[in-house]
Amino acid sequence: MGLFGWMDERVKRFGIWEMKLAQGAAIFFALIVVKLVPQILTVSVWWFVILAALCAIRPIYVFYGRV
Repeated sequence: MGLFGWMDERVKRFGIWEMKLAQGAAIFFALIVVKLVPQILTVSVWWFVILAALCAIRPIYVFYGRV
C-alpha cells in the first residue's frame, strides 16, 4: 500500500464532523494565504490562524490518534 492508499484508509475514519472541520481548516488556510497579499483583505490574519487551528484539531486527532 502506497502513501495514497494509507491516506485513503485514514480518511475513511472521518465522520461528517471531521470532514467538514477539515474543509473549514482548508478554507481558513486559503484565507491565510490570501491575507499575505495585503490589498485583498483588511481583516487581521490572526483570526484566520485561530479559526484554522480550531477547525484542524479534531480531524488531526482522528487521522493520527484514534485506532
